[in-house]
Amino acid sequence: MPVRRLAARGVSQIPSFADETFTTPERIRNFCIIAHIDHGKSTLADRMLQLTGVVEARAMRAQYLDRMDIERERGITIKAQNVRLPWKVDDTEYVMHLIDTPGHVDFTYEVSRALEACEGAVLLVDAAQGIEAQTLANLYLAMDKDLEIIPVLNKIDLPAADPDRYADEIAHIIGCEPDDVLRVSGKTGEGVGALLDRVVEKIPPPVGDADAPPRAMIFDSVYDTYRGVVTYIRVVDGRIVPREKIQMMSTGATHELLEVGIVSPEPKATKGLGVGEVGYLITGVKDVRQSKVGDTVTTARKGAEEPLTGYKEPRPMVYSGLYPVDGSDYPDLREALDKLQLNDAALTYEPETSVALGFGFRCGFLGLLHMEITRERLQREFDLDLISTSPNVVYRVIGEDGKEQIVTNPSDWPEGKLRETYEPITKATIIAPSEFVGTIMELCQGRRGELGGMDYLSESRVELRYTLPMAEIIFDFFDSLKSRTRGYASMDYEESGEQLSDLVKVDILLQGEAVDAFSAIVHKDAAQAYGNKMTVKLKELIPRQQYEVPVQAAIGSKIIARENIRAIRKDVLAKCYGGDISRKRKLLEKQKEGKKRMKTIGRVDVPQEAFVAALSSDAQADKPKGK
Repeated sequence: MPVRRLAARGVSQIPSFADETFTTPERIRNFCIIAHIDHGKSTLADRMLQLTGVVEARAMRAQYLDRMDIERERGITIKAQNVRLPWKVDDTEYVMHLIDTPGHVDFTYEVSRALEACEGAVLLVDAAQGIEAQTLANLYLAMDKDLEIIPVLNKIDLPAADPDRYADEIAHIIGCEPDDVLRVSGKTGEGVGALLDRVVEKIPPPVGDADAPPRAMIFDSVYDTYRGVVTYIRVVDGRIVPREKIQMMSTGATHELLEVGIVSPEPKATKGLGVGEVGYLITGVKDVRQSKVGDTVTTARKGAEEPLTGYKEPRPMVYSGLYPVDGSDYPDLREALDKLQLNDAALTYEPETSVALGFGFRCGFLGLLHMEITRERLQREFDLDLISTSPNVVYRVIGEDGKEQIVTNPSDWPEGKLRETYEPITKATIIAPSEFVGTIMELCQGRRGELGGMDYLSESRVELRYTLPMAEIIFDFFDSLKSRTRGYASMDYEESGEQLSDLVKVDILLQGEAVDAFSAIVHKDAAQAYGNKMTVKLKELIPRQQYEVPVQAAIGSKIIARENIRAIRKDVLAKCYGGDISRKRKLLEKQKEGKKRMKTIGRVDVPQEAFVAALSSDAQADKPKGK
């Protein structure tokens, strides 16, 4: 098919390979783009799509591979997307499989799965900002997988770009020469052709046995209303062809292959996939549990005996309850979570009930942005109205009797005395200009952090390593860090075990009755502040009743904070224009008795809006802007 390259590179005829049955592994290059948020991964991918001609000029749009509306609105990549690109070097035609990955720490699991399907990675660094925390985190992930790293400086067209300075910084970390760092502009397309040539030159072809029984790794799946489950695979050994019976090795389920194809960048059916190729399978299966990420696909007849290694299961870092505003939507929420989990393997959930909110699910997420995106996708894609409870982490408690219990929900917190309480901790890496070191240290120490080390990446940039409790960073830590460093600091964190802590459960009582949706597990030193904040907030949100309502915060039987919601008082003396004072007194006493009786049998009416306002205002995730 005809392809228009940039003027400097001339015009070339490059085939799409869609009609070929199989491509020899020597002509395949599998690579992904990894970078920090806003360093231009998706923009660079756009230029590659244009340069290789797989997208016509009239069909081109910004962030072409970001398929979800929410990705385009926020300007961030949430789902890793793969695309097949043709490229020609010295009259030899190559097939390149590009995977565009997310940059935010909450979607690191997407990055790790993408790396499993590649032999190399393009490490992208902003020429105006330099190396950021997530740049290092993704680099270490790629090095752990023993991938070939191609360092690239992007945005060299910016007036503030300083490519020489940051090329030295990258060379120092990777261990290469500054001249080895390529310089490109994802916006103008400058240097993109040279980058693709470097990919062909440096990244090794995939290795596999074409004559062995077929084995393919599932690295992603999506649910299509009309076609059922669409499974994305990377073939390791053998060949996958249509109309063949395949078997999922973890479940033993067999299906007939209706369609096999490639993504270039739209799905295209082919005659099969060979060693090293990346594509999709359609079996017509509607059951979302039949296609598990990390599973091995083989043929039902003469199939492989040993499955591939698969992926490490992601561990949820943050838990939150999701409840439908309308209780009758509970079955729809369950079905929606089933379908969403197919596309988001890091999402976990289990049913739970709440006295205040009814039936719902306790969901596990990798972070607050992951939680926020999941809730928004459920509302947009499945038309659900949801309430989410305050997020909390997983605790381990040991009672006086030595019995151990895992707590993911404040309502599961055991009564009585506890011998020990443990909370999860993280290792955080913060990179910022050196002038903000004192400010960052003050913030981290205020969040019970311990300094693990400090290194200067250059004369003006410093890397700080802190051990911080997970509960202290999941709310507003990132926002506070950005505001205190005028937006210059970047942060990455990873799970790092647990530590012994003095934790308590704070209950919120209305009319002496605990409302489980507002309960929280906090450090003992922060209990008073949480109690004061919630009682003041609920006093403003809950409408006045016919009687006075006390709003209290309590640890066990000890009240630590209180606010009163004043009663609505009807004027019972309105018709008394004069006469004996004893008549007025009698009417007031009668009203007082009635309120007292109502108070003993009445329940406080808490509208859904109050739950939404009280809970959502506590869950402010960091919201990265721009790509």
